Amino acid sequence: MEQDSTKTRFRIDGMDCAACAAKIEKVARSASGVRDVSVSATAGTMLLEHDASANLDSIVAGVDRLGYKVLGIAPAGVTGKAERRVASESRGHSSEPDRNHLNHDHGGHDHKGEDIGSDDHSGHDHDSHEPASQTIAHGEDKATPNSRATIATADAAASAGLHGHDHGGADGPWWASHKARLTIVCGVALGAAFVLAQVFPQTEPWVFILAMAVGLIPIARRAVAAARIGMPFTIETLMTIAAVGAVFIDASEEAAAVVFLFLVGELLEGVAAGRARASIRALATLVPKTALVEKDGKTTEVPAEQLSAGTIILVRPGDRIPADGTILSGETSVDESPVTGESVPKRKGPEDDVFAGTINQDAAIRVSVTAEAEDNTISRIIRLVEEAQESKAPTERFIDSFSKYYTPGVMIVATLIAVVPPLVAGGAWGEWIYKGLAVLLIGCPCALVISTPAAIAASLSAGARRGMLMKGGAVLESLGKITKVAFDKTGTLTAGKPVVTDLIGVSRSDDETLRLAADLEVGSSHPLALAILNEAKKRRIEPTSAKDARAIGGEGVVGSVGGLDLFLGSPQAAAKRASLPDGLDGRIAALNDEGKTVSLLLVGKEVAGLIAMRDEPREDAKRGVQALSELGISSVMLTGDNRRTAAAIAATLGLEPRAELLPQDKQRIVGEMRDAGERVAKVGDGINDAPALAAADVGIAMGGGTDVALETADAAVLNGRVVDVAGMVLLSRATMSNIWQNITIALGLKAVFLVTTVLGVTGLWPAILADTGATVLVTANAMRLLRWKGSS
Repeated sequence: MEQDSTKTRFRIDGMDCAACAAKIEKVARSASGVRDVSVSATAGTMLLEHDASANLDSIVAGVDRLGYKVLGIAPAGVTGKAERRVASESRGHSSEPDRNHLNHDHGGHDHKGEDIGSDDHSGHDHDSHEPASQTIAHGEDKATPNSRATIATADAAASAGLHGHDHGGADGPWWASHKARLTIVCGVALGAAFVLAQVFPQTEPWVFILAMAVGLIPIARRAVAAARIGMPFTIETLMTIAAVGAVFIDASEEAAAVVFLFLVGELLEGVAAGRARASIRALATLVPKTALVEKDGKTTEVPAEQLSAGTIILVRPGDRIPADGTILSGETSVDESPVTGESVPKRKGPEDDVFAGTINQDAAIRVSVTAEAEDNTISRIIRLVEEAQESKAPTERFIDSFSKYYTPGVMIVATLIAVVPPLVAGGAWGEWIYKGLAVLLIGCPCALVISTPAAIAASLSAGARRGMLMKGGAVLESLGKITKVAFDKTGTLTAGKPVVTDLIGVSRSDDETLRLAADLEVGSSHPLALAILNEAKKRRIEPTSAKDARAIGGEGVVGSVGGLDLFLGSPQAAAKRASLPDGLDGRIAALNDEGKTVSLLLVGKEVAGLIAMRDEPREDAKRGVQALSELGISSVMLTGDNRRTAAAIAATLGLEPRAELLPQDKQRIVGEMRDAGERVAKVGDGINDAPALAAADVGIAMGGGTDVALETADAAVLNGRVVDVAGMVLLSRATMSNIWQNITIALGLKAVFLVTTVLGVTGLWPAILADTGATVLVTANAMRLLRWKGSS
């Protein structure tokens, strides 16, 4: 009878790339009782499906031996406060865990009452009321194999020395990590070798060999550790062979440079992965730490995490709403942009739903809580991001995959050439051993190793100089295969700020209507008020503060200027105060159909005029959508805004609108498009876009967006230009073409000289020149990407 399965999530530090994830997955899959493993290098997590017989201790120990650190273990879907944080056996070290390291994933959240249900927000154990650094020693609970887990201390991981991604605490500067120090020392050694080789030419090979050894020894140790778990042909193995082979062909200078560039690439991966994980944790700051609970006519301040369904809370104007709930009394405007991305605050009244993390703007409201802290909107967004990242299969580097066959293949071929002819055909041993050595030199993968990282580095540099940031080679490859782009509206296709589009005077002139409206809005930070004030500034109108100006929840603003009683608000609210002229309803409806928000200005009981506002498309939005279409890529708009506004904006840009969507809706739609066979890029700028950004094949954040969107995404358009999305696709395609050219050059030259060597036409020296020449050609070809100018 099959045992029931359980899902457990591990948080792992030091896992920064697909190669890291592959090694950890190998360890987990080899354990008994494990049914499935999903490893996310981006999220720093491993999701394990296992039965009761699985020994989590042995899995943690296996991960530890590879040089990584398990920070916590929790059942999948359980909040961070339930996560186990445990210490290692002494193994020659202190049993006290590295507290700084335990705080790696929650240093910014070590407080009471803020845990909102993320595995990465466990800064405080709210059940036991003990700090997160409290630990359970290995062997303390002997109930079952799964009731215990060991975690390596920072000292143990450092002493293992098996992996280069030893970044230290994520809260510290990147340059203080072990990997950064190794890269810097290697770079200094390489620079010193160049100087010494110029001053003392006779020392040239030896100084470069010493410089190479600084970086190669740790890489070689990692190669050995991987070999011990059954992965002998990793990128570390390939790198070690390339460097050592280069020394034997008298290219020690090249070997030292290649090792240094490899370390730089690994360091950048680690920094990017750490920042991505930190950005997810930053979501927790959207929910306030405390809430005002109303009971028996009194209000009491309590930690927001203690709120339960049915609790009644009071939310004051300007406060963030601490929990999902339903309004019991009060009318107000709520800024929902953190959740829905809608640029204009929504009017809310009794029986309307409100979301945790949104902002109450105008008036106090009483809210009945409908979801506990671990299940509120922000908590769900955090989980959606983590789950989407975990569902991504790690992209194995092409060279790493190819090396599984290439490197052993070269060794086998060289051995056969050296041994078989003398044994079978009576050939001369000296001649054929010479040819075998030549084949080994021809097969030296220096050019192959440098071909891909050189092209990627050049492309990333060229893109960054033009405001297009891409997080690694896997992103570059994926961008070129995109078939559909899903755009957010607010802040992505549009500027994210409403502007005055229409000014229509009724009983007053246009300018007089605008001046009186600006008088009412002086000092307000409401988006619509800022739009009016900006338009007044553009027309060189100097507003003066109105007397007794105040907001009326859900209706508008009142005040007096020069003895005139003024009201600025929605047409519905204005109709309650004055009769509207004939035909005005039709003009308002027409403006609303264009996706515009209309405000009426009343002077006494008379309609002075109306002001229409809308968040307008970016200047290059239409051109950007057209550029994608010319590349054979279709576009769709996913927005939390209302259907009428979405349809109006989409019509001007020529794409399909999907409106009134919550974060989970956007993520679902992206998933449906992928299931239909599309390669999807999601472009957005808000926290509400984070789950969809993570779920897409490529997530692209717009510059000026939230840190969470920028860090969750795989790429970022720093200049906020929509046309740069098409530019990224073009750069990706140019890069992949360059990489294939490099691989063809590297392998093509080797194939030619392999044949000529076996035939006796060429020997060791031509083989050496072929390898060195291939490296030079490959590097020069990759550097052409630095001159990439993008599309006109």
